[in-house]
Amino acid sequence: MSEQWWRDAVIYQVYPRSFADADGDGMGDLEGVRSRIPYLAKLGVDAIWLSPFFASPQNDAGYDVSDYRAIEPRFGDLDDFDRMLETAHEHGIRLIADLVPNHTSSEHEWFKAALAAGPGSPERARYWFRDVDQANPDVPPNNWQSIFGGPAWTKTDDGQQWYLHLFDSTQPDLNWENPEVHEEFQSILRFWLDRGVDGFRIDVAHGMVKAEGLPDTGGDGTIEMIGTTLAPFFDQDGVHDIYRTWRPIIEEYDGDRIFVAEAWTDSAERRALYLRPDELHQAFNFDLVLAPFRAADFRKAIDAEIANNAGVGAPCTWVLSNHDVQRHVTRYGGGAQGLARAKAATQLLLSLPGVVYVYQGEELGLNEVLDLPAEVREDPTFFRTNGEQIGRDGCRVPLPWTREGASLGFGTGGSWLPQPADWSGLSVEAEDGVEGSTLEFYRAAINLRKTLRGSVTGLTWLADPGDEAFAFDNGAVVCVVNFSDEPVPVAGYGTEVILASTPLENGTLPAGSTVWFKK
Repeated sequence: MSEQWWRDAVIYQVYPRSFADADGDGMGDLEGVRSRIPYLAKLGVDAIWLSPFFASPQNDAGYDVSDYRAIEPRFGDLDDFDRMLETAHEHGIRLIADLVPNHTSSEHEWFKAALAAGPGSPERARYWFRDVDQANPDVPPNNWQSIFGGPAWTKTDDGQQWYLHLFDSTQPDLNWENPEVHEEFQSILRFWLDRGVDGFRIDVAHGMVKAEGLPDTGGDGTIEMIGTTLAPFFDQDGVHDIYRTWRPIIEEYDGDRIFVAEAWTDSAERRALYLRPDELHQAFNFDLVLAPFRAADFRKAIDAEIANNAGVGAPCTWVLSNHDVQRHVTRYGGGAQGLARAKAATQLLLSLPGVVYVYQGEELGLNEVLDLPAEVREDPTFFRTNGEQIGRDGCRVPLPWTREGASLGFGTGGSWLPQPADWSGLSVEAEDGVEGSTLEFYRAAINLRKTLRGSVTGLTWLADPGDEAFAFDNGAVVCVVNFSDEPVPVAGYGTEVILASTPLENGTLPAGSTVWFKK
């Protein structure tokens, strides 16, 4: 494994609930992940980002942590984790753990102690508690709204104080003005680094510090997590002080380990601040998650990311789907058109300088499941908005591994969310070794990228082949992307096709397609 591997890696997000179930309880687990590592090795990925596997009541699918040093029993135990990590390393795959430092579960020992200790106690100082105004007992301390809907404040059972939760009421926000919080998370980092993890993805990395005085937001206090609106609880300058204390810790360990920020900011310039040499190594660029499938929008996002990251010496970090957003096959129109565009966008990402993240199942061409019945949904967003927002369950449906079976090979005991019947044809078994399948396309694209990435020197824009198409030279290949609904001529860009998301037709690139030409 090369040093600074993280500058041009392909990293695969495993959502453990939905990846593979080894014990037949209907929910994925660490042994299930371990058993499928050869599949990931064949796909060609360099690392796994493993969504939270810590002990948790699972009110928010593990992002409500009750014990940061223990494994959620439904996923296994520490021995299972160690075996999984060892198997990943044996296959040359690194593992990035998902750290949740903005909030804990309400079942965490700290929060239970805080409720027991009462107002003004050191235990409550670890969180954001505020007195209830007895003259206006139903008016919260400010107008902040939960990202999941409804107020961001909940009263304690005795009615004396409110506590802050930017997410669900079972996820109280930690107070990072408290030194004990800093000490605890530095200890947690060391616990997992000592165990051998290769880095951390930091959940809500932009949210740990709140503006002084907790001022109201503009409007009605509603702020979307997946957006770029400024807020007094997001992207405050104080978060950077935290990361400057974390960077020396991770650098004590060998193996070139990294931090990855989930940081929603209002500009590429603000995002780049997280990537200064004494802070974090990567920060997700969500601009392409938010962008429509249009040439101008993609080009603008690409230019901004490259320019701003160059200023801090950090790699660009590209992503199209994850566990929080609608799958890009569906975002791009669904059906054959959506799949063609999704493959084209993925091949484009794999052409760009920097790091590419792949969300589990996108290599199979999975669509968003939009018709899950209310009785099976688990996302707190669905319940806190009384169903007005359907939430994120649709991108979290367990993977199909086989054509048949109660859970299409996910496990022997069904699956915690039902899979569409037509996913049988999108299963690993149905696509493995089949020429033209999405899985074989991903394998070819990722493994070709590995052979070519040493030659990638940057990005030089070439003359556009059409109004809704662009072309560039990255030093290794000439890449042409057609965002339009009509074929575009590409004869002038090269004669030898290395890979095309859709086969060329008489010297033209079909609608919604990408091609790499040999230089």
